[in-house]
Amino acid sequence: MLIALDMDGTLLNSQGRVSERNKEAIMTAQKQGHIVAIVTGRAYKDARVPLQDAGLVCPIMSLNGAVMTLEDGTVLGDVPLDKEKLIPALEWVRTQPALYCEIYTGDAVYVGLHNRAHLEAMAEQASDIAPELKRIVEKQFQQARVTYVDDIRTIWEDRQPVFYKVLIFSLDRERLQEAAAQFAGISGITVTSSHPNNIEINHEQATKGNALMKLAAHYGIDLKDTVVFGDSHNDLSMFAVAGYRVAMGNAAPELKEVSDIVTASHEEDGVAVALEELIAKRKQ
Repeated sequence: MLIALDMDGTLLNSQGRVSERNKEAIMTAQKQGHIVAIVTGRAYKDARVPLQDAGLVCPIMSLNGAVMTLEDGTVLGDVPLDKEKLIPALEWVRTQPALYCEIYTGDAVYVGLHNRAHLEAMAEQASDIAPELKRIVEKQFQQARVTYVDDIRTIWEDRQPVFYKVLIFSLDRERLQEAAAQFAGISGITVTSSHPNNIEINHEQATKGNALMKLAAHYGIDLKDTVVFGDSHNDLSMFAVAGYRVAMGNAAPELKEVSDIVTASHEEDGVAVALEELIAKRKQ
């Protein structure tokens, strides 16, 4: 069995950690010969940190499946963006003070210095609106390998960096929808979301569903023997192809509607709750 876990809002609690119960459930599954993989919008290095803290080793399908890395660090495959197609939309985003933008390459996350100032202002504003939003903003500051540049245009004018994902965050959801429309008109890309206050831009083939299929093929596992856990819109593509779908208690309604079961929330060890039951049924 191949078990694919989203991270934020699924495997991780609000402190960004893997609980002891979730850790034990994963290790039990691995000891019984099941493959447990992480399928996340996070960059590879950011996904590894909470796993290492918990003593877990798993394949990581990062950046919504744009980069697929096995347990030993071998890259199974990658699906980069066509940078040139994105430049007009990125130029528009750069002129919008309400939008915070991150560009993900193979080994770094690039942010313009002016955007950092915007994010700091958003953190102050979010603390007045909702503590949950403040946590989302603060999480952006905690990422590994963030590189701040004086002018973000230097990143897309440089031919060297390969783009895998663009993330745009805003407290202004109307402006965020405008940003989504800017990118939606570009051929060969997909626009998803992992939170109501962000959008994520990837190559149209860089989806969690495609990453799951590629990983299942690598291990020789039939898709009917795959189990997926998720909470957000960017998990829908793997829910569409998996054999068994588990939505978190805190999941978006759209995921719950297409799930086989709804487990407890990410704060209540929902991954372990469902995984323990699945493993027990397999033993019968």
